[in-house]
Amino acid sequence: MTQGIPLYYFLTISTLMFFIGIYGFLTRKNLITMLMSVELILNSVNINFVAFNKYLYPDKLQGHFFSLIVIAIAAAEAAVAIAIIINIYRNFRSIDVEKVDEMKF
Repeated sequence: MTQGIPLYYFLTISTLMFFIGIYGFLTRKNLITMLMSVELILNSVNINFVAFNKYLYPDKLQGHFFSLIVIAIAAAEAAVAIAIIINIYRNFRSIDVEKVDEMKF
């Protein structure tokens, strides 16, 4: 499937995804969009793992396993983050980061 695609394309896409995620995380005030930005960053790392594995060690699967570990950690992180966001919404009636300035009320 990726026979004719050079490594440069994968690196370009993953770099763009990484910096779009960084930009979204730093500029957005909504917790859901911040969480989505973190997921974008993690997926860009997964693209790098799989692309480098494909071009450097095509007969081994370390890159694929690392990407599966990252996906599992990202799923756990998303579950915990969504639980925290739901609790924040129940307490503050908003998920805007600037309105959540108290740890306890």
